[in-house]
Amino acid sequence: MNTIDLNVPILGQNKTSRRAFLQGGGLLLGFAMTGMGSKTVFAATAAQVTEAEVIAPFEPNAFIRIDPKGVVTLVMPMAEMGQGVYTSMAMLLAEELEVDLDQVLLQHAPANDALYANPILQSQTTGASTTIRAFWTPLRQAGAVARNLLITAAAKKWNVDPATCQARKGVVSDASGSLHLGYGELAEEAAKLPVPAADSVALKDPKDFTLIGTRAKRLDTSIKVDGRAEFGIDIKVPGMKVAAIAISPVFGGKPKTVDDAAALAVKGVHQVVRTDEAVAVIADHTGAAKKGLAAAAIQWDDGPNATVSSADLIKQLDEASRQPGAVARNEGDVEKALAGAAQRIDAIYQLPFLAHATMEPMNCTVHVQKDSCDIWVGTQVPTLAQAAASKLTNLPIEKVKVHNRLLGGGFGRRLETDGIVHAVKVAKQVDGPVKVVWSREEDIQHDMYRPYYYDRLSAGLDADGKPVAWTHRVSGSSIIARYIPPLFKDGLDFDAVEGAAEPPYALPNIHVDYVRVEPAGIPTAFWRGVGPTHNIFVVESFMDELAHAAKQDPVAYRKALLGHNPRALGVLNLAAEKSGWGTKMPEGHGRGVSVQFAFGTYIAQVAEVEVAADGSVKVNRVVCAVDCGLVVNPDTIEAQMQGGTIFGLTAVLHGAITLKDGRVEQGNFDTYLPMRIDEVPVVETHMIKSADAPGGIGEVATAAVSAAVTNAIFAATGKRVRTLPIDPGVLKKEA
Repeated sequence: MNTIDLNVPILGQNKTSRRAFLQGGGLLLGFAMTGMGSKTVFAATAAQVTEAEVIAPFEPNAFIRIDPKGVVTLVMPMAEMGQGVYTSMAMLLAEELEVDLDQVLLQHAPANDALYANPILQSQTTGASTTIRAFWTPLRQAGAVARNLLITAAAKKWNVDPATCQARKGVVSDASGSLHLGYGELAEEAAKLPVPAADSVALKDPKDFTLIGTRAKRLDTSIKVDGRAEFGIDIKVPGMKVAAIAISPVFGGKPKTVDDAAALAVKGVHQVVRTDEAVAVIADHTGAAKKGLAAAAIQWDDGPNATVSSADLIKQLDEASRQPGAVARNEGDVEKALAGAAQRIDAIYQLPFLAHATMEPMNCTVHVQKDSCDIWVGTQVPTLAQAAASKLTNLPIEKVKVHNRLLGGGFGRRLETDGIVHAVKVAKQVDGPVKVVWSREEDIQHDMYRPYYYDRLSAGLDADGKPVAWTHRVSGSSIIARYIPPLFKDGLDFDAVEGAAEPPYALPNIHVDYVRVEPAGIPTAFWRGVGPTHNIFVVESFMDELAHAAKQDPVAYRKALLGHNPRALGVLNLAAEKSGWGTKMPEGHGRGVSVQFAFGTYIAQVAEVEVAADGSVKVNRVVCAVDCGLVVNPDTIEAQMQGGTIFGLTAVLHGAITLKDGRVEQGNFDTYLPMRIDEVPVVETHMIKSADAPGGIGEVATAAVSAAVTNAIFAATGKRVRTLPIDPGVLKKEA
């Protein structure tokens, strides 16, 4: 594996053998159908969740099982964390299988890279907005293969040509329409037939889709509304105890003294457990565990990072950013073009550390026994979780079972296994299953953070204001070097420069490089939107600076540089039209624009803001124009644009993790502010119809919205925001 291009859709089939796939279990998507007519009858209750192993006579490929009662089972490899994959992936299967998407039975797949690896990420990982792109073809092929086998089985019974039969709503009919057999009635006969290669079966022409492209309702809505949904934190297993955990407040620190007797004196407390960097109190219930932890009065050895501060880290970045870095792109002669430019613009942009702050705090339930380890958790990386537990327990990988659950927010936080590692370390010292639950303070102060980025840019303009030179140096931590070391080559982190190395504009002379700067005392990790969350802000803000220097309208300036890029130009035109770009706004109000290509999707956003005399910013409206290729479910697109926009706005307006004396200063939602309901703008989504392969959607709005907002602030105030989050004090009107 030499590279991962997150902008290239994967259209080929999964090459894993049928035999290997049939050894697995997974997400159950249940339909029950009769063959006595065209009406479908469903056996499964709405959105019922089970982990029972499904055994069915008809298992034609990686994803489908059908039993004699007509229950169709989809083995689903990806995690549901609010992005809607339970629904959208089911739509792909059901479209080709010819069943109604009505009542479903859901179960997530076990940990197994050999069976369930994401074809783009090459592991069983839910992230980088890849789920639909990765499984767009394999799931449809799975449905088509199964449908063809069922039709062939029916045709064999009737002694007719399969080409004269058709399937609809889980029932196969002959040409006359007088003969009908349900999928359940055909399952055993279909299982006897040779399975054709997935890529040998014709898929539907998109013009014939009856489900894909429709506003199908989310299949997990009802269980989330009525409380049946089970997240990791909801787990209850027989004999389970609960642990409250305190981790060293300074990264790299360790417990020094613990008052075990005081903790054990609390009613319901059973045990005090120490690990290298943490203390956990084991009790009958959460209340007792938390009281016991407080009573333990832990004193800490802060270790080598006791004096680390944000100011120190920023100074380190500033100094490092003055040196050349690993080259991500170098075209033309930038130095010569800069020297000959009619006008030169220089800027420094800074973006802070950010926490994930998921609704569901970190938690994990573990039962370690002599010859097995069971883990109940919501994770984006079940196989990495399994491997980490195997290493800690010295158990063979097959003896570690990960029972994945719904995630109460992922955002990249649950791409990490540190929470699982803490829980396994505790569980090894406890007799029986134990649920380790982090407090909100532990969750925020022991996150793995979006890196602090420090970017230097320069551009040269010709006499007409057109850019003739562009340089961009990105300085910050490398997540790739830690997370996927083989992909960190020659000092270059491809994620850290995504959105910077390949801006959508025509720039004849461009140089982009990367300087790796690892901050002491604070771990970094992927955050929703990954590299583009900082690069799009920087690139689109700086592009606005160039438009202003050229005395040109920001939209018109961008259009002139996008003639070679019709899809980017298309979303920009649509966003400008729908937002009413160019119409007059009241004093103190402004519009700003951003354009982005990331995750295989093109997007333009226009934000409308108002800035009060005290410098406070209110975002009133965000207009999104999206070209994400072929749309599976428009409702999902709209939901992700809304959610992603709000997630990104939270960071723009409020988000910042700071350090003092080695400690994260923010601890809960009073100091690490989420966006409040009265701050939320109207978010409009307009989709461009496209026949291109689907792009990703879960992270695009988060990355794009920041520059749209800060560019709007400039339009309203004439003040440029180069450091996030927005500081109202800088925007405050002078008396």
